[in-house]
Formats: sequence, structure tokens, C-alpha cells
Amino acid sequence: MSEMIRPQPDPTAPAQSTPEAPGNGSPAILSMRHITKRFPGVTALDDVTFDVHPGEVHCLVGENGAGKSTLMKIMSGVYVDFEGELLLDGTPVRFHDTRDSQASAIAMIHQELNLVPELNVFENIFLGREIKTRAGIIDRRAMRRAAHDLMADLGLDIDPDSAISQLRVGRRQLVEIAKALSLDSRIIIMDEPTSALSDTEVTYLFDVIRGLRTRGVAVIYISHRLNEVIDIADRITVLRDGQVAGSARAAQMTSREMIRLMVGRDLDVLYPKETVEIGETVLQVQGLSYKQGQKQVLDGVSIEVRQGEIVGVAGLMGAGRTQLLESIFGVYPPQDVSGRVIFNGQEIALDSPQRSIARGIGLVAEDRKGQSLILGRPVVENASLAALRRFLDHFAVVNRRAERQAVSKVVRDLNIKTPSIETLVANLSGGNQQKVVIAKFLLSDIKLFLLDEPTRGIDVGAKAEIYALVGQLARQGTAFLLVSSELPELLAVCDRIYVLCDGKPTGEFSRAQFDQEAIMEAATRFTDKTNNHVQVS
Repeated sequence: MSEMIRPQPDPTAPAQSTPEAPGNGSPAILSMRHITKRFPGVTALDDVTFDVHPGEVHCLVGENGAGKSTLMKIMSGVYVDFEGELLLDGTPVRFHDTRDSQASAIAMIHQELNLVPELNVFENIFLGREIKTRAGIIDRRAMRRAAHDLMADLGLDIDPDSAISQLRVGRRQLVEIAKALSLDSRIIIMDEPTSALSDTEVTYLFDVIRGLRTRGVAVIYISHRLNEVIDIADRITVLRDGQVAGSARAAQMTSREMIRLMVGRDLDVLYPKETVEIGETVLQVQGLSYKQGQKQVLDGVSIEVRQGEIVGVAGLMGAGRTQLLESIFGVYPPQDVSGRVIFNGQEIALDSPQRSIARGIGLVAEDRKGQSLILGRPVVENASLAALRRFLDHFAVVNRRAERQAVSKVVRDLNIKTPSIETLVANLSGGNQQKVVIAKFLLSDIKLFLLDEPTRGIDVGAKAEIYALVGQLARQGTAFLLVSSELPELLAVCDRIYVLCDGKPTGEFSRAQFDQEAIMEAATRFTDKTNNHVQVS
């Protein structure tokens, strides 16, 4: 591997004393002092001071747009033009690019994973720093062996030869984490690392982080999941509108205080449960099975959803939750799916998403950017995409005026924060992107929403808005089948919960029967508890 050059001290910067970490006395590895970052018309960061110490997990929280990612991009060398200073081991430095940052043993795991789908696991882990023979030829055998050893050390059962394109989101996330750990970094920045992981994988990841802590590695952990922050943090810093709203030892900050600092107000009920009159049965699934090649992914699943009802689907990653929603939506070849699906009293063929939308079924996919949105197109085109036939005239030409009027109304109704309906969807926050996906189906007169991880990667305020919207639609008679890896969300918003394990139904709970331990027991019923490896899909 080529030698990585450590960034040189900034000779123009004044000498600074190194701050002490609260509680452990260790000097900071990296300090960021009075950081201000401006974009045209926007001040993303305003006089922010932040540091991280050896063996410390410093959690950074805040709503989308608060400045978290901007601060981390400065730390990791993505943004180089800013006001303020960085100190590495007490010495002022300037990173000129991401390689400078990596040379200083700083690794960043982005929420949007930086993996190349066309390459396999070991090629991604060593991309840009390939192991070579003495003759200068890439040593694929050595990289494969090193990746295998790394996976074994982490307790992961991921084959180094697996193509990234064939792995689901959760597994890709674990590869990204392994890639960062392979750099032997002193500072690891994790941006929403658990957004695609189930509770079991989160527990395992936290064990890895605690192991890093004992070796003196500093972890900067960004998450919208406040229960995770409370569990793993040593210190917590809250950003709001580009400024530090508060910072304290984790033991001194409650989730309620974090929410108040993040949004500037108390959210007494984060996910209010609407009182809804449950109506007639909308969806009946009887003995649904799905076989992918030789693998039985779903095996005899039966569920029912009624008007105004929010029905949850719980289970670990790999349980078949996503495949259940996608089977109902008609994503898979009909010959691979068996069982009966009755919608609004009529048996339907699971033949195509287009026909599902026409019937009144909409899927909000787990990967909204890859499956539900066209990021390079404006809000108006994304929102009208599923209902485009509605705006065609007699000559099959889109009536742009009618389209804009309809989209403008739904944007107002859903309180989608966008400068204009001509704004590219890529420029919206995660919560507003998710609202655009919902808007797309509202224009199609959807009677049943299939929601797959609808609040993944969005902040606490946006989560509350999404679930308030779900409650409002349920009150109007819309039915929901909801998959979420965050069990507290399911318990808060659902009327009933079905549980899957290894593609099989293992439990059904009414709201009066909700019990977190019982649901988790059902979710792990067929799991080999003696196996220390993490099983993900």
C-alpha cells in the first residue's frame, strides 16, 4: 500500500492548549474551534466548538439541517473552506482533502454508503489502497484473506467474494463499518450507522464500539435514534440551526432534554396515537409464500388489515418483512409467489406494481432514494409520477398546469418544506423526501399504504410529522401495513402487530396485548442463540 502522508501543521495558526476530556483527563485527539461554514445565502455552521477524546463515544444529534453532516465533512476533509480552526493532538492543522483526513487516522462511515455495487466485498474494503505484490500487481488473494480475517474478527458471516449489488442495505452497512475499522483509525465517524440494522445487529455493533472504546479509539456517533444515543454515548452535543444548543455528559442528559434542545420545544407525545374507528377489511393475505431460487423467503404468511387500521410487521433483519410488502405490491415474478391476496373483497393477482397502484395499493420502499424517488428530477415530477395518467389530455400529453396545481396542493397539505415544487428532490431533507413519496401516492387515491421503514434516517421532528400524517390518513379510512426495525415506534402507533421469524409467522398481538419481550421472543423463535455470528440479509 502506498504511504499516507500526515497533514502538516498550519504555520499561520496560533498555538493552543489541549482541552481535557470531562471525566477521564485524556487530552483531545481532535478539537474544532469556532467553526463557521457559509454557503450562498445560508450559514450552515455558526461558531461551533466540538472535540473528541481517546476512548470516548461522543454523540452528535440534531434535526436534519442542523449542521451535523457539515461539521463532519469539515472534520473528514470534504469541506476545506471554513472559518475557525482544527487541532490534531493540540497542533493546528488543515485538511486539504479526504486523503489528508484518512492519513490522520480519521475514518467516516457516511449514511449514504460509499460502496461500489459492481465490486465485491473485499474489493470495496481495499478500494484505493489495494494490497500489491513486490512486482506491483494487485494481490487479490491477500486482500480476500485479509477481508476474511477482518470479518471473522468482527463476528460477521459475510463472504468476501459477495457482490455488493447482491447484498441488502443492512449487510452493506456492515461492510462499510468493516471497511472503516480496517483503516486502524484513531477516530471513526459513524453517520446513522444503525439506520438499516435490526435490534440484534445494533446490539452487536454496540459491542464492537465498546471494544473500540477500550482500545482508545474515539467514536463520533450521529443518530436520530435517541434511545441508542442514551445507551452508547459518553458525551452528547446537540446542534440546532447550525449552533451548539447544548453539550453534556450522557448521564446528565435525558431524551426529553435532547428533544427540547433539538427542536426548541417539548414533544410530550412523540408519536400520538389517533382514535380511529376501524372499518371493513381492506386486505386479506392467506398462506402467502415466496421462493427466491432455492431459498424459501416467506412461508405461509396470513395477515389482515382493515380500514383506518395501522398494522405493524415486526421481526429481525432477514425475517422477510420487506419481501412480504414487495410480494403484495407485485414486485416479484408471479411464478415465485403463491397464496391468496384479497383486496377490497376481490382476489387479485400479484403481477405488477403498476396494477397495484391502479387498484389503490402504494409501497413506500425502504430505500426511498433508490426505489421511490428520482433524485435528479424536481418535486413536481416525483409527486405526480404514480398518478401521471390523471393529468393526460386526449392526445396523451401531460397537462402541466393541472399537474402543478395538484402537486402544489398536496405539498401544502403535507407541509413539505421546499423552496418550490421545481426544486430537485435531492436537495430536500430526508423527512421531506419521504413526504414527497407519500404525496406521490396520495395523488393516486391509495386505499392501502405499505410502509417499509418510513422513518429510517430522518430526525425526531420529521418522524413525529410522518406519524401524525399516518394518523390523519388512518382517521380518513386509509389502511396501513407498517414495517419498522424500531419496536417502540410500532408499539406507539400500531393497532395490531404481526411477527415474522425466518419468513414464518410467529405471533399476532392486539394493542391490549402489546409486550416488548413477548414480541422479541416471537421474532427470535427460530434463531440459533448459540451462534455468535450476526445473521443478516
